Amino acid sequence: MASRGGTDHGTTRRALTQRAVDVVVAAIVLALTWPILAGAALAVRLTMGPPVLYEDLRAGRGGKPFVLLKFRTMRDLLPGERIPDDDHRRVTRVGRLLRSTSVDELPSVLNVLMGDMSIVGPRPLPVRYVDRYSTRQARRLEVRPGITGWAQVNGRNELGWEERFELDVWYVDHRSLALDARIVARTVGDVVGRKGISHEGHGTMPEFGAVDGSS
Repeated sequence: MASRGGTDHGTTRRALTQRAVDVVVAAIVLALTWPILAGAALAVRLTMGPPVLYEDLRAGRGGKPFVLLKFRTMRDLLPGERIPDDDHRRVTRVGRLLRSTSVDELPSVLNVLMGDMSIVGPRPLPVRYVDRYSTRQARRLEVRPGITGWAQVNGRNELGWEERFELDVWYVDHRSLALDARIVARTVGDVVGRKGISHEGHGTMPEFGAVDGSS
């Protein structure tokens, strides 16, 4: 019993420390980047019109839905036709710049402050994907999703779904503040180098289907 209590106490302490670090880092990021946020918001408004923010229902810890905030980078329509979700023509020139610099992700810092996300963790995916996960893939839902993560610094959108989920599960099993610091440092390098922004043949990543998640 004593051992179990010690383990529970350690887990709780780690969770509280993680949350404190998330809040402090998120507040610092917002304080340092507000001019960039304001400029990006203005650029989106002028080139795409309202709304400035893209809101999408994503699966958080335990599969709990939350609204992810990002800057809009894609238009909905071309004259006379509907653009498929995976068509690269949907991404505007401003959108490509925001994605290549990862500025489109900055509003997600608000999700961190609200407790929906962490700075580091598996990227939040659409709620509709949850029922398609295998038992192993669903383990990515054991922690809060992150703005960046282990999969993001090991290939990002250049990875296939199976590789990406394996990296997410590896992170769940090995997460620590030291690993998080390493991921953040590598993320900065990847952003500067503009690595892994899109998957070959798609604007971002192709749809994760039931077949992909059946194994």
